[in-house]
Amino acid sequence: MIMEAGDILVRRGLITADQLERARISAGNVSSSLEQAIQQGMVKEEEALRAVADEVGLDFIDLRTADVDLSLLQTFPQKLIYRHALFPLKRQNGSLIVATADPLDLYPIDEASAATGLSIIPVVAERIEIAKLVKKHLGVGSETVEGLLAARAEDEEVELLEQIEGDGSELSEQAQEASVVRLVNEILVEAIDSRASDVHLESQSFGLVIRYRIDGILHTQPVPPEINRFQAAIISRLKIMARLNIAEKRLPQDGRIKLRVHGREIDIRLSVIPMIHGESLVMRILDKGAMKFDLRNLGMDEQVYRVYKELIQLPHGIVLVTGPTGSGKTTTLYSSLMEIKGDDNKIITTEDPVEYQLDGINQIQVHPKIGLTFAASLRSILRHDPDIVLVGEIRDLETAENAIQASLTGHLVFSTLHTNDAAGAYTRMIDMGIEPFLVASTVEGVMAQRLLRRLCKECKEPYTPDANDLPADFPWELLDGGKLYRAKGCRACRGVGYTGRMGIYELMLTNEEIRELAHERVSSFAIKQLALKAGMRTLRDDAWSKAMAGSTTVDEVLRVTKSDRLNAAMPGQK
Repeated sequence: MIMEAGDILVRRGLITADQLERARISAGNVSSSLEQAIQQGMVKEEEALRAVADEVGLDFIDLRTADVDLSLLQTFPQKLIYRHALFPLKRQNGSLIVATADPLDLYPIDEASAATGLSIIPVVAERIEIAKLVKKHLGVGSETVEGLLAARAEDEEVELLEQIEGDGSELSEQAQEASVVRLVNEILVEAIDSRASDVHLESQSFGLVIRYRIDGILHTQPVPPEINRFQAAIISRLKIMARLNIAEKRLPQDGRIKLRVHGREIDIRLSVIPMIHGESLVMRILDKGAMKFDLRNLGMDEQVYRVYKELIQLPHGIVLVTGPTGSGKTTTLYSSLMEIKGDDNKIITTEDPVEYQLDGINQIQVHPKIGLTFAASLRSILRHDPDIVLVGEIRDLETAENAIQASLTGHLVFSTLHTNDAAGAYTRMIDMGIEPFLVASTVEGVMAQRLLRRLCKECKEPYTPDANDLPADFPWELLDGGKLYRAKGCRACRGVGYTGRMGIYELMLTNEEIRELAHERVSSFAIKQLALKAGMRTLRDDAWSKAMAGSTTVDEVLRVTKSDRLNAAMPGQK
């Protein structure tokens, strides 16, 4: 009798008997106790599978470096790939070498031998690596396209938190078919597991293109060509989930989907725009369970963090956070509110949309179509006895005037602007029509920010830079040890070389000299030069310090920031 996998791990000292018992209880049956032990972090998958493979006399293979004969996929039964995580690798001396993540389950091996007419030589590989091969060579959603229903019902992993209804049309019925539902769920789950912030479904002349934005960069996902037959049904399914009109294909539409995936609540903002080859969709994924609003861990330099923390504790005034869309402004503002909230103050926000719900903070969702704009909601907020107010964005003169009025009446106001640097916030508000003396007297500080991808700690590699490969403004005098780091790519980062992002910051405090310049309507360049003399670090400076600390790369610095010397070369620029 072959020993059960969990017993092998206990015997080899990888887990304890108590841990095995807990894994069996969680699994509900002994056949999946190995998987439970791995999922609960009792043992690493590679370590466990190597032990089991050695016990039964099989080889363990690293699929990241293995040679794969893709022609074998044409004749190998795909149901075995999906249902039992088998993957054919190559033929050898008349036999077929097949990777498996469960070496103790012999029935799929026998089934593969019967189906191919070949002797099967199993080798053991990690399940996640087999899954990557499947998605890479068969495409995202290929399992559903083939009409296969795997034993693991993914439908149970994606739960809609709101009831949806079709309109009874043929397209609506097609969009509700189990295979289409499962295909859409697979696309969403894969995006969430990949830490994607956005999913792009683009209708092109040759069919549907799926791209995930991960850490700010778009990555095209491989999809089987057969998915194009489901294009209309996929789009209709997503529109139904967002409660949109599936019959309207001429006008843009916006909607929202609320899901529970892997036990976490997920909000999805859906935008549909008709293009020349059909409708294209973009979904912004807001993973509430993955977000932690902690000001300390956003990536601020210690000195910037200390000064900014003092700034957000002022009794009144305006604090602005600036940067382009997707630069992390909302995260900084939410983290700031969480830092200063307490039982002794009342915080009210007005946002479009409310991206994350914060405990202990009163949040308003604006509805411009019914007249509930930023300006209108801000007027009402001031009659609600707040101490601290957050305005999602200052977009127009009316909102700016109300924010100014709120600060003048003793409130601390947070908001955002779309400017390239901190100094531009003063001139932007003046250009909106605000009197310069009001801007000068109410704006207490401006934080400009961007996001840089963070180097993967598992695979980043040091190197000695060549002066010819670095820009002229690189601060050689601050490079300690003469080493920088670059991206390499490994399993942990999915071969990208980066995992996650961090902020770079440019904090400008409004001192008396800056107030005078703002009052005199001087250019943002002059304001910035004065701030630099007072010791302000620019976005580029902060980015270089993070590159020299080994947190990011020179390529990331050049991708996200521009040289301050370019600005200095054009003093007439505003």
